[in-house]
Amino acid sequence: MRGPGNARSSSRALAVSWRPATWHPRLDMGRLSRPSSSSSSRSSRSSSSSSRSSHRNLPHVLLIFLFVGPFTCLASYSRATELLYSLNEGLPAGVLIGSLAEDLRLVPRAAGRAEPQQAQPPERAGAQWNPPLSFSLASGGLSGQYVTLDNRSGELHTSTQEIDREALCVDEGGAAAWGSSIAISSSPSSDSCLLLLDVLVLPQEYFRFVKVKIAIRDINDNAPQFPVSQILVWVPENAPVNTRLAIEHPAVDPDIGINGVQTYRLLDYHGMFTLDVEENENGERTPYLIVMGALDREKQDEYISIIIAEDGGSPPLLGSATLTIGISDINDNCPLFVDSQINVTVYGNATVGTPIAVVQAVDRDLGTNAQITYTYSQKVPQASRDLFHLDETTGVITLFSKIGGSVLQMHKLTVLANGPGCIPAVITALVSIIKVIFRPPEIVPRYIANEIDGVVYLKELEPVNTPIAFFTIRDPEGKYKINCYLEGDGPFRLSPYKPYSNEYLLETIKPMDYELQQFYEIAVVAWNSEGFHVKRIIKVQLLDDNDNAPVFLQPLIELTIEENNAPNAFLTKLYATDADSGERGQVSYFLGPDAPSYFSLDSVTGVLTVSTQLDREEKEKYRYTVRAVDCGKPPRESVATVALTVLDKNDNSPRFINKDFSFFVPENFPGYGEIGIISVTDADAGQNGWVALSVVNQSDIFVIDTGKGMLRAKVSLDREQQSSYTLWVEAVDGGEPALSSTTKITILLLDINDNPPLVLFPQSNMSYLLVLPSTLPGSPITEVYAVDKDTGMNAVIAYSIIGRRGPRPESFRIDPKTGNITLEEALLQTDYGLHRLLVKVSDHGYPEPLHSTVMVNLFVNDTVSNESYIESLLRKEPEINIEEKEPQISIEPTHRKVESASCVPTLVALSVISLGSITLVTGMGIYICLRKGKKHHRKDDNLEVQIPLKGKMDLHMRERKPMDISNI
Repeated sequence: MRGPGNARSSSRALAVSWRPATWHPRLDMGRLSRPSSSSSSRSSRSSSSSSRSSHRNLPHVLLIFLFVGPFTCLASYSRATELLYSLNEGLPAGVLIGSLAEDLRLVPRAAGRAEPQQAQPPERAGAQWNPPLSFSLASGGLSGQYVTLDNRSGELHTSTQEIDREALCVDEGGAAAWGSSIAISSSPSSDSCLLLLDVLVLPQEYFRFVKVKIAIRDINDNAPQFPVSQILVWVPENAPVNTRLAIEHPAVDPDIGINGVQTYRLLDYHGMFTLDVEENENGERTPYLIVMGALDREKQDEYISIIIAEDGGSPPLLGSATLTIGISDINDNCPLFVDSQINVTVYGNATVGTPIAVVQAVDRDLGTNAQITYTYSQKVPQASRDLFHLDETTGVITLFSKIGGSVLQMHKLTVLANGPGCIPAVITALVSIIKVIFRPPEIVPRYIANEIDGVVYLKELEPVNTPIAFFTIRDPEGKYKINCYLEGDGPFRLSPYKPYSNEYLLETIKPMDYELQQFYEIAVVAWNSEGFHVKRIIKVQLLDDNDNAPVFLQPLIELTIEENNAPNAFLTKLYATDADSGERGQVSYFLGPDAPSYFSLDSVTGVLTVSTQLDREEKEKYRYTVRAVDCGKPPRESVATVALTVLDKNDNSPRFINKDFSFFVPENFPGYGEIGIISVTDADAGQNGWVALSVVNQSDIFVIDTGKGMLRAKVSLDREQQSSYTLWVEAVDGGEPALSSTTKITILLLDINDNPPLVLFPQSNMSYLLVLPSTLPGSPITEVYAVDKDTGMNAVIAYSIIGRRGPRPESFRIDPKTGNITLEEALLQTDYGLHRLLVKVSDHGYPEPLHSTVMVNLFVNDTVSNESYIESLLRKEPEINIEEKEPQISIEPTHRKVESASCVPTLVALSVISLGSITLVTGMGIYICLRKGKKHHRKDDNLEVQIPLKGKMDLHMRERKPMDISNI
């Protein structure tokens, strides 16, 4: 039976059914708003569009019906509703997106209601429904990743997963997928990004299927970014003003709309450029570089600036890149000569091929625009062309043929410099020829050394003053004085050969070294008094001898290798140089006699290897020699030393010097006192050999110094609580990975007398015991029972009565060994009353015994008729005379003579064993005998001393049969 509210909801559900709602609630940063009346036409178009979308999504709706079929079949009404919300990206978790219960009008609206008294908290939304409403996503999917839905209140909130619009809506224009619980969609408009949810409203009586669209609005959270950091634009130097050039690689901003890239600017326009931005039909903005002035590559060939992209956010974000504007060359310059004319003089005896002049033009352009070719003008006669050759590329003019006697004395050579598309530049070379009318001096060589085709061959080890050749100098004219000298560098000397006037000897003056210089070119120059000279070129080629031994780069070759190396491990490649040539410079390598057998050296390559595995702990350093031998005759060699250091690896665990350690420590040992040293070693070196000690167990009680290995106890140790400790100490080295070992440590506590006897009975000094007057002498009355937590002699207990009070308290005695109190004499009429015995319980500890006291109260009477009277007597502070007396363990007097007599054979035996110690041993024996006799004698003495007691002692007495107490 539904209430009135249900009926109203039913009518609304039947009104819209599976058609889109006539209005779509929208969320602006978590707040809903209805479309205004001005947008009714758009709502109508949206309604029709949504209707068509509903038909397209019908298969998905059918799938939803299959899922919720049992509910829809039984429901009396249903409604398909679409809600649209919008929110900014990047919101934190917990921001309210919207309330489905309110927006579907399932509950009164929380704000602006006509009846405020009907307001209810969100968590109770739907509580007016019976049964209450439940909201859920149609399927799990990604629903929990971006939004959370309260299944009771129907409130949608942002989740902990921050919404990033740029990450969600990468694929612009993708279609929405209603089949999943959340789908991500970009509508055809570039600024729309939707999260789609299918929400079910249950139970089945009020079932609704709600399509929720959440539009994600963009915020300016991304700065523009250029795809490259360096942008290059080429501009021809003849580009006219207002030339526009598109800049490739424009900036990219993942944001959209006004938050995207809006404008560009240059940091420095150099007074020559400006920027313009063009927007295409897709909204993309492209920067254009505009030329604002005349360019000249020859003045400046490059302009560098920073291009900045700015978006329209508030505040705007910027991105930048380096913009390089290169000015490309055009052929706007022609070749030019510096001079228009040059003058050249040539002697008539000049050698063919001699350069006589060089013409050089300059073109300021680049590359092919600056290529220059040189040619003679057509005005140059053919005779001049045949005599002088012009190189088209270099502009060098050389003597092409021998100058004859009929050759003109003056030649005018007009040279043209030709550039591409240019008028040739012109230069004139005036060549004057000077005729030679006499013959030059003559040089006639006669070689002593081996000479072939004008080349003299000498061995480098030839001695100083080795003759090379004789030179005869002649004057064909026979009328000029001729001088001769040697031109060129080298260990040579040209000197007159006496007694002849025109003979000269060429010889060596210094040792020669093939390795320093193999070839010399010298000239014998003869000149006459008129200044004319002639040269004779001498070429000297040195022949190599085996005069150099191989040389290692370093006389000491220091190597390192980690231990546990692989067999045949590479150590190094030896290299020695030999300055000699040919076979004499070929080097072979050999191990020295002191090298261990497991090292190998390749004689050709010089590769040094080790064939076995090295162990640093066995041997750390190796030192041996290697030889480098050349192939000369006789061979030469050199020696180097190899110093190999084996580096440590962490291949040894720490080792304790003992398998386990035991320490004996007296109890009550002070905290952090030194118990003992744990010694440990590690065969490794360096950090691998550093050992850190730690206590594995009992670390709350014991600690160990890593540096010294000293074991200490953090607290004072009490043997009565624990008599021994077993520790495990771990030693860990500093290697990587670290190695470790453990050892067992046993600590035994030695007892000291630190516990006085503890009286267990009587339990109180206020307890008492009724003793009948008819008790027979020798009868046990009660006992004092005590224990001692110590061990050995520290726990041996003796009992004694050190104070008495009463009518005749000496009537009672205590057994020093058992603590049993017995009646010594028969009780008289005068003994009636309270007897108080102060009992001392003492141990035999060393160096000083400890003791406790207890009051034993004995009331002699036939009955206890007035307990309050007795208790009043017990409460009074007793005045008891105390007589200190060492408690003794009783020994029967009948044994006294026997034990005294037993000392005689002891003394005799000791004197026979050691005559040197007879005096000391005899004194010890006498002392022992006297002590024993004194103990028996003191047994019968009355040792009471009257000492008043200042305090009360509580002891509760109870019946106990005599018993022996022993401490282990």
